[in-house]
Amino acid sequence: MFLRVTHLSRYDYSSPVAFAPHALYLRPRENPRQRLHNFSLAITPAARLVTTRDMQENPLDCAYFAPDLTASRLEFRTEFLVETLDANPFDFLLKSSALNFPFAYDPAESFALAPCLTPPADPAALRAWLVRHLPDPPRETVSFLTALNTAVLQSLSYRWRDEPGIQSATETLALGSGTCRDYAVLFIELCRLHGLAARFVSGYLYEQPRLNLASPPPPAIHAWAEVYLPGAGWRGLDPTHGVFCDDAFIPVAHAALADTVNPIQGKFYSSTPATSFLHNELTIERL
Repeated sequence: MFLRVTHLSRYDYSSPVAFAPHALYLRPRENPRQRLHNFSLAITPAARLVTTRDMQENPLDCAYFAPDLTASRLEFRTEFLVETLDANPFDFLLKSSALNFPFAYDPAESFALAPCLTPPADPAALRAWLVRHLPDPPRETVSFLTALNTAVLQSLSYRWRDEPGIQSATETLALGSGTCRDYAVLFIELCRLHGLAARFVSGYLYEQPRLNLASPPPPAIHAWAEVYLPGAGWRGLDPTHGVFCDDAFIPVAHAALADTVNPIQGKFYSSTPATSFLHNELTIERL
């Protein structure tokens, strides 16, 4: 599937401010399941842009602003064409040792996956949730992950949140609600509780236009999880929709710690109190 994405993030400030360097996770990653055909990033006011990769091999753009620069508005505008190739999310083969759950990673896998196997902070709350919502889990690995993904979806109410930050899994369980990033963190913690390596993914999701909706929700940056399965590698699962991820998903960055791959990271400075307001515009078009 070919998808064209245009994304504008604009910060308006109540008075002119200066800017620290900004880290930008806006460039889609490239792998055998995704090809980036072009990418442009425009920054206003002008900044020196350095493109690199972070410690997890995510594409990372760093914006450096002149120290004497002040402005009342900061804009980041990206436009790119991406080809997503994962039309069948179940087109993989597991190692025989991983066909049924639970299974154990081999020593080399366990060493490499250690950050994504960190035990959850509150295992007792997660176990209590599992007793209520998944009392008889399937033994087959893919069926187990499907059932866990569905259980998270069905047990929570989606709640849009404009404020920054991610709820802990315990907070999401207590509230019974959250946004996509909160669903993803809860699912990741549940996977790690079972010894499954899981990581957070930030990106975009193309959703087919729904003619029966008078006011369809606007596109937004999305978040989901990936689980490492021996023989299959990292496979995406989206608990917000209860599905394995297919070619409608555009992964940008992944991390063991969810809040380390926020799309735009940086600070502003001012000698007097100043407030900021964020405005986003996003279009995702299938070609």
